[in-house]
This record gives sequence, C-alpha cells and structure tokens, in this order.
Amino acid sequence: MQKLGEEDPTFRVSSDEETGQTIISGMGELHLEILVDRLLREFKVKANIGQPMVAYREAITKSVSDIDVKFVRQSGGRGQFGHVVINVEPNESGKGYHFENKIVGGVIPREYIPSVDKGMQEALKNGVVAGYPIEDVRVELVFGSYHDVDSSEMAFKIAGSMAIQQACKKASPKLMEPIMRVEVIVPDEYLGDVMGDLNSRRGKIEGMEQRKEAQVVASYVPLSNMFGYVTDLRSITQGRAVFHMEFAKYQQVPSSIETEILEKVHGKVS
Repeated sequence: MQKLGEEDPTFRVSSDEETGQTIISGMGELHLEILVDRLLREFKVKANIGQPMVAYREAITKSVSDIDVKFVRQSGGRGQFGHVVINVEPNESGKGYHFENKIVGGVIPREYIPSVDKGMQEALKNGVVAGYPIEDVRVELVFGSYHDVDSSEMAFKIAGSMAIQQACKKASPKLMEPIMRVEVIVPDEYLGDVMGDLNSRRGKIEGMEQRKEAQVVASYVPLSNMFGYVTDLRSITQGRAVFHMEFAKYQQVPSSIETEILEKVHGKVS
C-alpha cells in the first residue's frame, strides 16, 4: 500500500481503531476498483473487500458565542483544571479550521494556548452529527482562567475539546455530502435515457452541447448515487456512452437523506 501511495497521491490509507479494518480512499468507484485489483493481482494481498463508503463531512450553520467550559478533576494529590470561553462561527467553504487567540491580561497563560487549539482540532475529527470530520470552522478563544497548581497542558487540551464539541452541537450542525461533476458523452438516441437516469440519481443537469453525432451532458450528482454507474450506463446505452467524473464540492444533505444515513450509522435516528 505504501508503494501505491507513492505512485498515486490521491490514494489514502487509514485504520478504523474500533473494527481493526483498513480503509482505502480514492477518487471514485472506478478508481477504487483499479486499486483493489492491483492489490489483489499485482501485490498478492489477501483481503476481504467491503462495499464502497461515502466520505461525508459535517459543518456548522450558525454562530454561537460565550461557550463557557471548565474541566475540573480532583482525585487526591494534584488535580486538573482548565477553563476556556470560546466563540464559534462557520468559516468560508473550503477554508478549513481557523483559530484566533483573543486572550488578554494573561487570564490563560501563553504556554497553554496551543493545547487548547490542539484539543479543538482533534475533537473536530469526530463530528457531533454522525462522527464525520467537521470542516470550515472559525474559533475565537476569548476568556478563561487557570489554577497555579492544578492547571496543565492536558487540562486545557481537554477543556478545548469539550468546548468545541459543545459549541458545534449548539451551532446547528449539518451533514455534508460530496458532489461530483459528471460529464457523459452519449449518442443522440440515448440522450433521454441518460438524462432520466441522472435525474433519478438526484443529479442536476448543468448544460448540454453537441459534439459531432453525440451530446455532452454536464451535471452535478451526489457521490452516494453514483455507485454502479459504470454498469448502468453501459446497459442503458448498449455500451456506446462514456463518462468522466471528478469531485466538485461538499453540499448539505437533504433532511430526508440525512435521516437514512443516520439510521445506518447509529442503527436509529439520533
């Protein structure tokens, strides 16, 4: 897998600590099929291959202020104390995470600030809706307090983690899904079938143009609805159409679809 990663920068490998499974990530179903085939055939890897999964994300949709969190532990000897107050708001799409330290007067010593930041970044890797990473968040650390004896980097890291989780729960978090730009080149006689199929996949047609004796159909389609498209397109066009697909953006999942996803993730609606 390391060799594949060196050859293909879009190939990613991670591990699920709970299940012990190895998760490979790529640019789409066809890309993953090629990678899996190479692993099995070329590198002689013995593996049970599961179904492809969509890399969802989460995002907050409103601002929240003065989220006040204290982490206090006392169990004999030295305790733990960390206290932070944060403001949180959605960042511009694609801008990621941004942390701003607005502490004045030393109410939190300077050496603890990076721990607060680190605690929040780690917490954002596991979202509050369905456990997917939360992206595009702006955070201001505005106030807090410390204890001369009991405060530590770990205490402030935990306080930061607790504060951002609490803030995101209050900031109307939503599930986001990857949207792919799909371009299909199809003979005129199959145009209606192809467009109907794209619409059935929650696709939005962006435009069409004539190219010799074929039509080029440009659309945006949720990745979750594109699994199996290679086979389906071949079937409805007698193998005479081709398509190209690339990632375009993340977009909020419709509420009805979000309910279905949460049922699969949690086994129930949360």
